[in-house]
Amino acid sequence: MTQSGSVRQTFKHNELGLSDEQAVEMYATMLMARSFDERCMLLQRAGKINFHVSGIGQEAAQVAAAFALDRENDYFLPYYRDYGLVLAAGMTLRELMLSVFAKAEDPNSGGRQMPGHFGSKRLRIVTGSSPVTTQVPHAVGLALAAKMKGKPFVTFVTFGDGSSNQGDFHEGCNFAGVHKLPVIFMCENNRYAISTPIHRQVAGRISDRALGYGFPGIEVDGNDALEVYRVVKEARARGMAGEGPTLIDAQLYRLSPHSTSDNDLIYRTKEEVDEHRSKDGLPRYKQYLIECGIWDEEQDQALQKKLREMLDDATSYGDKAPFPAPEDTLLYVYGDQDGKGGQA
Repeated sequence: MTQSGSVRQTFKHNELGLSDEQAVEMYATMLMARSFDERCMLLQRAGKINFHVSGIGQEAAQVAAAFALDRENDYFLPYYRDYGLVLAAGMTLRELMLSVFAKAEDPNSGGRQMPGHFGSKRLRIVTGSSPVTTQVPHAVGLALAAKMKGKPFVTFVTFGDGSSNQGDFHEGCNFAGVHKLPVIFMCENNRYAISTPIHRQVAGRISDRALGYGFPGIEVDGNDALEVYRVVKEARARGMAGEGPTLIDAQLYRLSPHSTSDNDLIYRTKEEVDEHRSKDGLPRYKQYLIECGIWDEEQDQALQKKLREMLDDATSYGDKAPFPAPEDTLLYVYGDQDGKGGQA
């Protein structure tokens, strides 16, 4: 930490309640998510895994939001790009690799779900499904349970800008607003619903939609990790105080294609992507830490080396792990007498 005589200099992250160690841990988690994402892109291109949905460019907002929540009590309902969020919540690289390799040991679904369909009872990550936005009413239902039972937690749900046009979003917001539920809605507004740009989806501001449901809507620079941290922390305080939900519109950009099945240059230009790459929240936050005097390039190289080793281990583990047995298809479909959900 930079010192001036005997006076300790205070930086923005300190003012927001983050220690230097926590600020660095946020960066390490963002870089872990980015590294995992890039590794999966390579694995898919090499034919080692079948499919990957990327979240490159969205890690800063995801990780900052998770750090602003109570990761011991709150419930997370992520959408399929949220590698930064689930890693910050406590998932491991091995667990994520087991998912992308669709192995029996995959804690998300035993290899049944597509990659990016996260779920962990241990970490209170509520499983999602392929139809987009279904996680929004689920988050509202959990928040209702919290209010009815007097439980001290909020639910945090994420979705893309395209999802904000779905009926599930509006129904969830309406119910949460009427009942003043402790839920935080965060739109990771990456400017595209697959190939449809934001200006062809929404005439106004997504954050303004909250006004019709009786609670605050906040637009925030999703590439500014500390601003995202601040607004999510304030939204959580509102929810815990019984003041109801908050809608956060995190403005960011998906730097990668929609998925490994997508040719994004059909609907956008390389120049557009490069323009937004210059605003990427990950290097921006790294530079902030360097300017604070709590990070440097030597430490960064050491972290990258450590992450490569962790990814090599996770990749090898996921690749070598056994696939589910064919008969496991019947598990958890029919009831049985011993309650294990096997074939009836």
